[in-house]
Amino acid sequence: MAEPVIRCILLDIEGTTCPVSFVASVLFPYARERLASYLDTNHGDPQVQELLAATQAALAVDPNPEVQALQQVSPIPANQEQLQPEQTNAPLVAYLQWLIDHDIKFPALKELQGRIWASGYACGDLVAPLFDDVAPALRRWHRDGYQLAVYSSGSVAAQQLLYRHSNNGNLEGLFSHWFDTRTGPKQQSASYGAIAKMLMLEPAQILFVSDAIAELEAANAVGMAVHFSDREGNPARAPGPFMAIKSLADIELP
Repeated sequence: MAEPVIRCILLDIEGTTCPVSFVASVLFPYARERLASYLDTNHGDPQVQELLAATQAALAVDPNPEVQALQQVSPIPANQEQLQPEQTNAPLVAYLQWLIDHDIKFPALKELQGRIWASGYACGDLVAPLFDDVAPALRRWHRDGYQLAVYSSGSVAAQQLLYRHSNNGNLEGLFSHWFDTRTGPKQQSASYGAIAKMLMLEPAQILFVSDAIAELEAANAVGMAVHFSDREGNPARAPGPFMAIKSLADIELP
């Protein structure tokens, strides 16, 4: 029986198409430094108020001792009506910054980060430094009729911003599907089964590329083809049973 033909290339971002350092050393600090001013400026926005309420609810029940210590340093004001936005927001900003520092994926934080990054990309402060081989490979695959999709722990909005404002121009239109952790955890095989269904393909018709072994194992468990992204700057990891690539140009497709 002939092997299934690959119809779709599903790509991780960090460590696969973009250096890990861009997210950890550029995007996260950019949002962290601007959280307080963004919340102060947009305090009256109903959507921002909803995000602050969700943050407040999470802060109130977070059992982590470090978070409890944060509340003692920046206690929630009793008479918030008499205070300025920066005063009522102070404990929430401290909590959100703590979540960033510990790389905790909290939905309200993701949304706020996305809003701040959107402003940064729009004004030119931020440009996504994709690896040199990425844009040519994406354009070639798109021209050759392959579906292109993204699966990243960052929100879909953040993914689209990154590809819209890359060092090789706007590449967003090359992708047909975007997936984040709302589809499911990246380390669970059920997430990849769900993605295959949404793509209307058999798992074996999808090639998934990532720098995380646990993700490759989960995708491979449902029958996807997988490649290990071994980029310069990635944490040193053995590829295990998976083919390692240094560049998207190393991927051989019919």
